[in-house]
Amino acid sequence: MPDIYFKDAKSKAVFSADGPKPQFLMDTPQFKALVVGLEAGQQIPIHPGEAAMYHFLEGEGLMTVDEETFAIKPGVTVIAPSGAKRGMNAKTRVVFLGSKGEK
Repeated sequence: MPDIYFKDAKSKAVFSADGPKPQFLMDTPQFKALVVGLEAGQQIPIHPGEAAMYHFLEGEGLMTVDEETFAIKPGVTVIAPSGAKRGMNAKTRVVFLGSKGEK
């Protein structure tokens, strides 16, 4: 059985000078849940994708979904609809949880 309880998911974030290194909490064909760490100044380039949820645990920055840009900070949740282009810029060190379902 996969892990189903994470007392401190934020501690699983990996930071790398090479860019984001997503750490999967669950990775199945039907559902993916992950934690991602970005250093200040790093970004996730604008890209299309399936519907996804991003919940921010730490840090500040900007997230763009299609033509809208949102301030991110702890406690903020952003949902990108299927097909929407999304990307992120970290102003400070950022940690977020992400999840997405089937394509």
